[in-house]
Amino acid sequence: MYNLKIISSTVRPGRKGPMVAAWIAAKATQNGNFNVEVVDLGEVNLPMMNEAHHPIMKKYEHEHTKQWSAKIEEADAFIFVTAEYDYNYPAPLRNAIEYLASEWGYKAAGIVSYGGVSAGTRAANSLKSDLATMSVVPLSQGVNFPMFAQFINDKEEFVPNETSHKAAETMLRELVRWTKGLKVVKENK
Repeated sequence: MYNLKIISSTVRPGRKGPMVAAWIAAKATQNGNFNVEVVDLGEVNLPMMNEAHHPIMKKYEHEHTKQWSAKIEEADAFIFVTAEYDYNYPAPLRNAIEYLASEWGYKAAGIVSYGGVSAGTRAANSLKSDLATMSVVPLSQGVNFPMFAQFINDKEEFVPNETSHKAAETMLRELVRWTKGLKVVKENK
C-alpha cells in the first residue's frame, strides 16, 4: 500500500474544498492501493513562509515546518484538490509547497480542480508547472468540476456525476502506476 496525501487547498470561510477532498478520498480508499490521509490546509494553518533558511537546507527552526516536512516526506503520492481563484490556485497552497523542497521530490500527483466555467483547469495547469519544479510528476489525467456548485445537493453533500467518477478512477489507476515506478526512481537518487 502507498501513502497518499490528499491536500485540500482552500482556507477561506465557506469553502467547499473539504467536501471535494472527502469525495476523492473515498474514491482513493475504494481503489485499495492507498493508505489515504486528507491534509486540510485550513487546519494545518501554515503562516506565510517564516523560516530563515532556504528549504533545500532542511534547517527548519519552527515546529509547524518540522511537522509539515514529516507529513510530506512520508507520502508516496499526492492528490491536490484545488479551487481556482483569479485564474490560479490558492495562495495557501503555493505557500505550503514552497515551505519545503526535497520532501516533494520523485512522487506523482493527481489534481482535482473545481470552479466556474473553466472547471479550475487554469489553476490545475499552473499547479502542474509549479509541482514539476519540485520534481513532482503531475499526471495528465485529472478530475475537473465545471460550475461545481451544481454537484452540491440541498443537504450540502457533494454528489458528482458518472463522468466524474470515471475520471477519478482513471486518475487513480495512473497514480498507482506512476507511484510504483517513482519508488524505484526515488530509491536511486
